[in-house]
Amino acid sequence: MIVAALLGAEEFGFATAPLVVAGCVLMRVCHLDTCPVGVATQNPELRKRFTGRPEFVVTFFEFLALQVREYLARLGLRTLEEAVGRAELLDTAAAVEHWKAAGLDLAPVLHIPELEPGAARRAITGQDHGLERALDNTLIQLAEGALADGTPVTLELPVRNVNRTVGTMLGYEVTKRWGGQGLPDNTIDISFGGSAGQSFGAFLPRGVTLRLAGDANDYLGKGLSGGRIIARPDPDATFTAEQQVIAGNVIGYGATGGEMFLRGVVGERFCVRNSGATAVVEGTGDHGCEYMTGGRVAVLGPVGRNFAAGMSGGIAYLLDPDPGMVNGEMVDTEPLDAEDAEFLHGLVERHLAETGSAVAGRLLADWTSALGRFGKVMPKDYKRVLDAAQRAERDGLDVNEAVMAAARG
Repeated sequence: MIVAALLGAEEFGFATAPLVVAGCVLMRVCHLDTCPVGVATQNPELRKRFTGRPEFVVTFFEFLALQVREYLARLGLRTLEEAVGRAELLDTAAAVEHWKAAGLDLAPVLHIPELEPGAARRAITGQDHGLERALDNTLIQLAEGALADGTPVTLELPVRNVNRTVGTMLGYEVTKRWGGQGLPDNTIDISFGGSAGQSFGAFLPRGVTLRLAGDANDYLGKGLSGGRIIARPDPDATFTAEQQVIAGNVIGYGATGGEMFLRGVVGERFCVRNSGATAVVEGTGDHGCEYMTGGRVAVLGPVGRNFAAGMSGGIAYLLDPDPGMVNGEMVDTEPLDAEDAEFLHGLVERHLAETGSAVAGRLLADWTSALGRFGKVMPKDYKRVLDAAQRAERDGLDVNEAVMAAARG
């Protein structure tokens, strides 16, 4: 920590050490649900073995602070802030002359810039994020009725690509005033026209619907938390929507709930780490649904390579699936059952209603034939757990015990 500060660090992260103090024994089996000390587990029997207490972590940091003060005193410094950027206090000879450093130029790391007398070596001025100029300030004012008492509000505004994280500050106000449950769907319904900047609709809670006629940049719907996002091309566009990009990369990253209906193709890593949102799109780049743990995704067009890599939960429906594009390490591609067919039919109908999708229209026009073109991407372990839960319910057994047994294989 002291060395990092002398090299210029002003913030410090702690992970493994406090975890060990809390009781972790570094068995490195977190993903197997067999943690012997009950730290990383969903098993109630193993959880009983956890003996950690907050006081243990507090004591660890008190000892750490004491040691930092002792090292600072040896260097003739009073505070950690005084140590920031003081690389001249480091004895670097052993590192520079070590054989492993042969060929490395450490001068940029150890460089001490020339400063004016009295100039600070650390950050003393807060960063100006320009939040007072954010479009969301206008949205919050216009939606005050909905925020105050839940009165439905419908708005129409232009948007430009300099407008980033549109809807996030508005969503914060919804959550602050109405809690995690948010508002009824579509209480705040806003239509935008233009090109949206990064993170359009990020962390959007339930009750807020953002409609975009145009296109969007990366991270649309990042952390979506119950809200709804509908994107379609400008009504005057002359191109074929399903052959053009409607939004950029990493759409729906880390979403936990809500819906996205996107008329067009998106970039790479669509719905990575999605854990609860429902999304429809008309084509994706590489690595779609990577590390997905929940929710449902329908892709009404081609996908890029490495689809479903690390996907451990949720379900994806692919039109005309190409086995060569799906990473089969953790998933299988299988036919749809009756429940899937009913769900997917309703989802495609809603996609048509929300976006006017020509693809959805063609599929619904001959749904019987279209249904046979779909494949279901299903995580193997997730399916085993769902089957175990259904059998337990049917046989009158404890569902939790059955799920835990299935999860352990």
